[in-house]
Amino acid sequence: MRTIEINKNDSNQRLDKFLTKRFKTMPKSLMYKYIRTKRIKVNGKKCEISTKLQEGDILAFYISDEFFEAPQYDTYDFLKAPSKLDIVYEDDNIILLNKPTGLLCHPDENYHFDSLLARLWHYLYDKKEYNPKDENSFAPALANRIDRNTGGIVIAAKNSESLRILNQKIKDRELKKIYLCVVHGILKKKQALLTDYLEKNEKQNRVYISSKPSQNSKTIKTKYKVLDEFNNMSLVEIELLTGRTHQIRAHMAYIGHPLVGDGKYGTNKQNKNVSLKWQALCSYKLEFAFESDGGILEYLNGRSFEISDIWFWKYIKK
Repeated sequence: MRTIEINKNDSNQRLDKFLTKRFKTMPKSLMYKYIRTKRIKVNGKKCEISTKLQEGDILAFYISDEFFEAPQYDTYDFLKAPSKLDIVYEDDNIILLNKPTGLLCHPDENYHFDSLLARLWHYLYDKKEYNPKDENSFAPALANRIDRNTGGIVIAAKNSESLRILNQKIKDRELKKIYLCVVHGILKKKQALLTDYLEKNEKQNRVYISSKPSQNSKTIKTKYKVLDEFNNMSLVEIELLTGRTHQIRAHMAYIGHPLVGDGKYGTNKQNKNVSLKWQALCSYKLEFAFESDGGILEYLNGRSFEISDIWFWKYIKK
């Protein structure tokens, strides 16, 4: 028999969710069988897959030792990523990061060792605020993400309770994410709420906008306001009322004003006079606007955070 004590970051989640994270090599069918046949118990008693774990609970395992193989703690991949971060705000629960353009939020098969998440883990590891060997199932996580070629604020949670709250607040649209971009042309309407339909083409890694819904389309709402105009370009502030893939880039292109530097939804002819490697887009402001209790994050309610140094501004001549 082996035991695991549930810590604070493991609590308030279902048993099956915890086991899936803790025992990555255990087939789900076997996990369910172990629970059903009482080979996994909580506080010495029979449990269900939906049992909600609480801090201090003791899980007893009468299962094969192979699932308890000790991980190697001297070869963390995230330590290969840089640990330096551009921090907008940090406290004991959350950290707001200014993600540089060109960096992935999460690692993929091509960029396994470097990502914003890996850099966050390295930073917190160096601060002794995170060590995988001290956790059963939790790791600091990003609550939102932005495209690789978009810069700006990304929210990260340092503990499971903060992550749970942030995920719910984002779902309930109680966090406002405001973007700055530069688009080609002068918009006739200086502010508007655009409502259309977006359909994603996975093979092409791009989206298509239409004024009418289709079987696979999703509604998109993009609120914009023109802040400045110069050289047949417009500086625009945008609030996403829906968060779809490439929404800002595709929606502004759909109304005839693609983002400066955007080769996917704009044209090379339009971009030839501007030396931008990526589209001129930045998630520059975050507002906490809770309409319900924020729990341990209630102290953030009503606060806003903003990036003053917009990455693309120095490349665009006014």
